Amino acid sequence: MGWLQDYQPAGGLWLSAALAALPIIVLLVTLGVLRRSAHLSAALALITALLVAVLVYRMPAGLAFDSAAMGLVFGVWSVAWIAFHAVYFHNVTVATGRFDSIKAVLAGFSEDRRLQALLIAFGFGALLEGIAGGGSPIAITAAMMAALGFPPVKAVVLALLANTAPVAFGGLGNPLIVLGRLTAPILDMKQEQATELFSSMVGRQLPFLALIVPGFLIVVLAGWKRMVEVWPAVLTAGLSFAVMQFVTSNFISPSLVDVVAALAAMASLWILTRFWQPSAVWRFDGEEPVTAGASLGAAKAERGALYAWAPYIVLIAAIFLSRIGTIFKNLPPWLDLTALLHKADWVFAWPGLHKEVVQHAPITPKDTPYAATLTVDFLYSPGTVALIAAIVAGFAMGAKPGLLLATYRRTLHQMRWALATIFMILAIAFVMNYSGATQTLGLALATTGVLFPLFSAYIGWLGVFLTGSDASTNSLFGPMQVISAQQLGVDPILAGATNTSGGVMGKMISPQNLSIGATAIGQSGKEGALLRQTFLWSVVLTAAVGVISLLQATVLSFMIPGP
Repeated sequence: MGWLQDYQPAGGLWLSAALAALPIIVLLVTLGVLRRSAHLSAALALITALLVAVLVYRMPAGLAFDSAAMGLVFGVWSVAWIAFHAVYFHNVTVATGRFDSIKAVLAGFSEDRRLQALLIAFGFGALLEGIAGGGSPIAITAAMMAALGFPPVKAVVLALLANTAPVAFGGLGNPLIVLGRLTAPILDMKQEQATELFSSMVGRQLPFLALIVPGFLIVVLAGWKRMVEVWPAVLTAGLSFAVMQFVTSNFISPSLVDVVAALAAMASLWILTRFWQPSAVWRFDGEEPVTAGASLGAAKAERGALYAWAPYIVLIAAIFLSRIGTIFKNLPPWLDLTALLHKADWVFAWPGLHKEVVQHAPITPKDTPYAATLTVDFLYSPGTVALIAAIVAGFAMGAKPGLLLATYRRTLHQMRWALATIFMILAIAFVMNYSGATQTLGLALATTGVLFPLFSAYIGWLGVFLTGSDASTNSLFGPMQVISAQQLGVDPILAGATNTSGGVMGKMISPQNLSIGATAIGQSGKEGALLRQTFLWSVVLTAAVGVISLLQATVLSFMIPGP
């Protein structure tokens, strides 16, 4: 039968849960209290997870190390491959000089600081999150706003707050792809089906917040009265983003949500300002108005840089074509590119682990071997699509093969520690899943009863605070949330989605992102000041996600998508 999991190895649920949580506690203490690097913290947490699995849960050492190895390989393909090529695509636009042209266009959009914040922090930041993620939107938009004359610390605060709206679908939908792949066996679904359901559910939660984030941003920047003065722009940005976030997440693909929603918000703002302007231009105290000559130069840059958006069009087209079979059903075989790409998939059972671990009640109705299969979607993966789009766009922008290769090497060097962290976080998740530690935590969380959806949001929030990544928190806590929901009779799709949506709000207080923002404006050491200005908003917005989830679990259950 294989090795049987024990969900209360310490003799009681809460003591067992405390021991099961040790890897997470180690990660919290080393990262948040001792201020060690993310990769070192993850390494120590992985060692702790292995020790807990072997010494507390009495998991055979071979199975424990096998599950860690599977998690590492899963991290390489299912997470790192996507995240890396998303960043590579962005780096290609920088290396070819097109990104500078885009920055010039954004800088010349309006003299009004409120409109600049909406376009750069909210709109362009969401576009960067959708393509690259990993803190790049915070660094780039904060640096841009500081260069335009925003107070440096204020620029980072705005970038952190604006980054709440798009994080769940960041890096070409990576957080939801990871969540779908990890929980599909628990849900007894195909990975793609689970991902689509989670995408739809998140797309029925976050648009409510996307509607208010632009107004919230301007209140923090200039106050309530100044926000009301630009309400048409606030409404236009929030509504266009929210609508396209819902439509794309529910009917197209999680990989395109941020890109489409961000471009819609930016285009809507641009069109609006051709016909409407605030009654008075608002700038910081003591600032001089932009001169006519500067405005003329910005207009010239705008006209000359419109072609710079071509790379993003290439990326959208590539992802759309690769997902065409999921968007339009019953296509002729020669038109269904999605089905053709899936023909290259490789599905295999992990040797030494597949069905060697046995789950039992109350996690499963009866003793059930725990599958350990890995799907390598060579051509369908968003990472592969982003790589192809980067090469095509690179050549279209005049890049030589040598430049593309050099950019690839630089991206590897840039992301080396982030990739190492990803591998170890996924290894921790797999060790905890196969040892039974995740299931223990899930059973403990299930005792929260009717308030579980509210707690669910804060667990996701805690995960992103710890790791700085929504994909990582879905790796750590996604299976636990799904199992807890199943024990309580709550829809597991809602629970996994709430883990993702709640996690979004932890992004603005994550030590990694605070450090990225402070470094981007040359203010290293100011992380504490940034935390003080964002912490309360983070807690409040997470509570809003929890309340939305609680309502959807009860009176608004019709909003939960079905298989």
